[in-house]
Amino acid sequence: MKKMLFTLLVLMASVTGIQAQSLYKTVYDKATAVINNPASSDEEIQINQFKVTALNYITMMVQKRGLKKDSYFYDSQAVNMQSFITDFQVNLEKARKISPAKRLEILKIYTDACKFNPMFKDTDKERVNCYVDDKRTLTPFCLDTDWEKAYDQATTLSKAALK
Repeated sequence: MKKMLFTLLVLMASVTGIQAQSLYKTVYDKATAVINNPASSDEEIQINQFKVTALNYITMMVQKRGLKKDSYFYDSQAVNMQSFITDFQVNLEKARKISPAKRLEILKIYTDACKFNPMFKDTDKERVNCYVDDKRTLTPFCLDTDWEKAYDQATTLSKAALK
C-alpha cells in the first residue's frame, strides 16, 4: 500500500512538472510553515520541528559522507518519514483506547523500528539516540533512521498488535 501511495505521488509530481526532490521539499516546506505559523500549537510545532531536523540530518549526512543520492532517495525518505509519524500518532491513539499496555507496545514498535533501521550508522550519540518517552516528546525517534525500512517494519508490527 505504501509503495503504491509513493508511486502515485511520484507520478503526480512528474505529471504536474514538479522538479526533482519535490516531495522532500514539499514535506520540508510544510513542516517549516507550521513551525513559523503563530497559530500552530506547541504539539504541531514539536512534531514539525522533528521533521525539519530529520530532513536536515539526512541532507547533512549525505553531504558529509560525499554520497551520491538521487531525488528518489530524498523523496522516499521524506514521504516515509511523514507517513511513519502520522501512522505513529494514529496507532498510538488507537492503542491508548485499548489499554496502557497496548500504548506502550505501539510506542516500542515505532521506537524500535527507528533504532534497528539506521541509515548511516552514525556514531555521534547526539544524533543517533532515540528521543525516548522520558522526555515526553511527541516524536520519540532517532535521527539516524532509514525511514523506508522503519516504516515497513512499524506498519507490519503495529497492524498485528492492533488486531
